[in-house]
Amino acid sequence: MTEAARFAAIMEDGAALRRRVGAEMAGQVFAVVAACEKAMCAGGKLFFCGNGGSFSDAVHLATEWQVRLRGGVERPSWPAIALASDAGVMSAGGNDYGFEEVFARPLRGLGRAGDVLFGITTSGRSANVIRALAAAREMGIVTVGFLGGDGGPARALCDHALVVPSKETARVQEIHITLGHAILELVEDRLVAA
Repeated sequence: MTEAARFAAIMEDGAALRRRVGAEMAGQVFAVVAACEKAMCAGGKLFFCGNGGSFSDAVHLATEWQVRLRGGVERPSWPAIALASDAGVMSAGGNDYGFEEVFARPLRGLGRAGDVLFGITTSGRSANVIRALAAAREMGIVTVGFLGGDGGPARALCDHALVVPSKETARVQEIHITLGHAILELVEDRLVAA
């Protein structure tokens, strides 16, 4: 396969996956949008967590909720937190409680019933994301999983499991950020138009 053909195949694989997710997950996405809308209207917060590239996605999405996604949409800042995005919290939590607790520990201090947690893990097997989802469940926080493959053990802890039907990490991550953007746009459409 030539490099040009390989590049075209990568682009087509991502496009086909987006079309499939768009066709198959609309109802699930609308349920997540409704949960976020409910949390925002009740004065709640959104939390995000993930590892590696998914950690970067968690920070990316929390930033867009706090600041803005679309330049043409003017709205208030909405409360969104990427868990353990502060280096001090990450290092203290990892040192004092173990890396498996770096998201659950701050969530227990910041979260309240009715908030929403987005756990982002391409495999569905990240122990620290799983522990955060379990803590959220105990606290009455709505759990949303941005997952991949078969969803792994994280799937069972999600009120809303958005499982990207791929085992390719890069493709799964591309869809996760697309889903995050779509959810925020739809929430903005509902709340800014209201």
